[in-house]
Amino acid sequence: MERQRYSNGSISSPEAGSSAAGSLRPIFSSRAVREALKHLSSIDLIELCNEAKTERCRAARDLRSCGRNVQNVLNSCGHASLCDECSQRCDLCPICRIPILKNGNILRRRLYTECVEAGLISRSEHMFREIEDGENHSDEVQRLYSFFDIALENGLVSVVCHYITDVCMDESAVSSDPVTAFLLDEAVVKDWCKFTFQNILGELQAIYKLDVKVMKSKLSVLRKHLVQLGGISNVLEVLDSSFRHTLSPKLHDLHQLHECLLKTRQHIEAMMWCIRHDFLENVRSRYNNFMSWSSLVRERRSEAVKRSWPDAVNHSAESNRQDGSLFIEDALRNIDIVGGQTLEMEDGLDLLSLHRDRCSLILTSTMTGVSGCYPFESLRAAADILFLYGSSDLVIAKRAIFLYYLYDRHWTLPDEEWRDIIGDFAATFQINRHSLLESLTFYLLDDHTVEALEEACRLLPEISSPSIHPKIAQVLLERQMPDIALMVMRWSGHDSRVQLLSLSEAVTAVRVRVECGLLTEAFTHQRMLCAEVREKKNRHMQCVGPPDDVKGTCKTWWEWMEVLVAEICCLCIRRKFVDRMIELPWNSDEEKYIHRCLFDYASDDPSAIVGSLLVVFYFQRHRYFEAHRVHQELQIIEKNFQSRSDVSEEVLSKMEAASKWRASIINKCQELLPQVQQQQMKSGKYPDTVLPSGSQAEMPKSQEESSNSVSLFVPSMNSSLVLHKARMHPLSEEVAVETPKESNLISVSQDGTFMNAVRGSKFHNQIEEYFKFSKISTPETNYARVAAPLSRVGKRSSTFLQDTHPQESSPNHLSRDMEGNGFPNKLNRTSTLFPRKTINPGSPVTMTRSSRPMLNNSIILNKNVLGSLKYQEQALGQIPQKI
Repeated sequence: MERQRYSNGSISSPEAGSSAAGSLRPIFSSRAVREALKHLSSIDLIELCNEAKTERCRAARDLRSCGRNVQNVLNSCGHASLCDECSQRCDLCPICRIPILKNGNILRRRLYTECVEAGLISRSEHMFREIEDGENHSDEVQRLYSFFDIALENGLVSVVCHYITDVCMDESAVSSDPVTAFLLDEAVVKDWCKFTFQNILGELQAIYKLDVKVMKSKLSVLRKHLVQLGGISNVLEVLDSSFRHTLSPKLHDLHQLHECLLKTRQHIEAMMWCIRHDFLENVRSRYNNFMSWSSLVRERRSEAVKRSWPDAVNHSAESNRQDGSLFIEDALRNIDIVGGQTLEMEDGLDLLSLHRDRCSLILTSTMTGVSGCYPFESLRAAADILFLYGSSDLVIAKRAIFLYYLYDRHWTLPDEEWRDIIGDFAATFQINRHSLLESLTFYLLDDHTVEALEEACRLLPEISSPSIHPKIAQVLLERQMPDIALMVMRWSGHDSRVQLLSLSEAVTAVRVRVECGLLTEAFTHQRMLCAEVREKKNRHMQCVGPPDDVKGTCKTWWEWMEVLVAEICCLCIRRKFVDRMIELPWNSDEEKYIHRCLFDYASDDPSAIVGSLLVVFYFQRHRYFEAHRVHQELQIIEKNFQSRSDVSEEVLSKMEAASKWRASIINKCQELLPQVQQQQMKSGKYPDTVLPSGSQAEMPKSQEESSNSVSLFVPSMNSSLVLHKARMHPLSEEVAVETPKESNLISVSQDGTFMNAVRGSKFHNQIEEYFKFSKISTPETNYARVAAPLSRVGKRSSTFLQDTHPQESSPNHLSRDMEGNGFPNKLNRTSTLFPRKTINPGSPVTMTRSSRPMLNNSIILNKNVLGSLKYQEQALGQIPQKI
């Protein structure tokens, strides 16, 4: 055995703290072993420190001390001061001068000698310490470590824990002797934990290099090391409590040691399961080889990138859309496999030595990042990568990834070949059915095949809960199944009340509702979210938790409003819902983002009807100055667009007809104004209340601004309260059922006039008939020209009008032919999965009691107002029937 060196209160040799068990295992049924263990478990722990010290005989012999090693203590006083021979001839204890009894048992064995005679400590180690130099005091530390080893191997780890609390943390336990002082310090226990852990790592490394059959014979040894690591973990937790309220640098080292130990323990558990199943060498995989598996995963990743939606929250200059990622990639990124590779190599603890192909993993992760870690080359590689890297606190997530790997390896095979393996894994690690199905669902949603998607939809009702992964709804939306995504949100309870989770999830919730045709519900949802964020902010509470949205900063309520309103606007442009969107009761703050989004799109593509609908937006609210200004700016843009040589004559004629119609309506509406305002409009002198030109509308800068948006549903006076009567198509019943108060509302203009919703409906129907939305060729029907229009919407606007979602050709495309509940009439793959109760379009809709008070409020209109409305209706009657 290598000689131990003790210097400056620490032990530098890695061999310290080796197992105390001798070459011959002790007979635990013998009386000597039982007595030694009983003595160890019942000893006063301050005496354990004294028992660890090497004592020399202090009797005088020929004018000098005897100096022999003392193996017994005096029964009279308990001091280990005399050897066996000198105790027979001395009358007094050399230390305390108490008389030595001459009758009966004068001596009793020291604890260390008892353990040696019982076989708990090897005699070879004892003989080595017998010849130790008296000047070198490392022997005392080794003897104490031997006591700790015996306690650890025999289920008496509480002795070590109590030694920390009763001795090391006792402020009265001090000594001027440096060796005794070190034995009384917590560092001696920490060093024992570290050296014992290092020795266990060495034994594990030797076992993991063996053949599978030989490994099976070592399962008992692995089980013993697993129990020992659990005991050391308990000791480290007690040590942590002694440093917890201090700023000692020892605390960091202690946490690192504990973290490495926990990961080793988790890795042993996984390896034992793999060894029992022969590392699945006898269970075939559905893939021919590793290369074919890797190729299929790359194909899944490519499909995820193609179908991904733009990121409406993070607006970097480098990219306007987020790269799609798989569930497995997000999971591996969360456990930080790449970042945790060098942590264990500090302070002499190298867990990577347990990894069979450590160099291969480091090279792969360095070149390709997290995406190159999956699929794992083998079951052994999966256990090494998952449980030797990352944080030990994420063990549940690591086991879920392991399950994902098993599902991916066997999914298409017959159940009888692999279902028992999944069941045994769940029973071994106590994984419930919900977690099993959740891991399976993650895999199925990553799989780009239709069969996997259908199977995932069948499992979603069972796994839906308040803790469901928010990305599930996002992936369903990307895979052209917004109705199922909406059902998942409602099954999980996220639809019943407003929950401030993250802005990304809020954007997904809005997207799902708009894609399902529930535009009014999307509007009210974003309004409630913004109100809740503002309320939280006013209470000085944190409004957003996840750091991936805002990178460490908390977005304000008006930033939430900007993102959500711009998202609704962009979605409506893409889905041709702008005519419905402008009818919603937007408040003054929201109107600024609506104006900017629509105007930017019209500027990028003047051939579309979006610009004309923006003018209609102000017509509906009797804000003729804003309508006139937008019309003038659109005329300038259209002239520049007409100067291009690549514009067809058909598009030019439609643009010219639309411009003439806007001009005629502007002129008719101008006659409704007083003379002073008519002169202002002709001269181009607009009141201060008119929005600035183009998309440069001033946005709120702080929470104190925009006081008009305090109310949740009631907009400001300069906003529209009109929600026109639902048009005669199947979605009208959905609108009536969803918001019964919308049927007969009255709009209030700036000049105090009132407008009935029925007249507004007539006005809108004539506009729709004039423009003939379904026949006009715009970028909304030509996806090749939709990539650019929203490039100028602004940093907060979505850019997902790109040619990445050809939903019109998909079986789940949401057209205007909808059921009463807002869902498509034909859902090829999903209609049989979740049957819904439809609403008969012909059935009458009963108005709720809550909607009657608004209608009961009598409003007396003077003759001037009625005359103005009549004149406006006559003006609208001059709309040409076709272009």
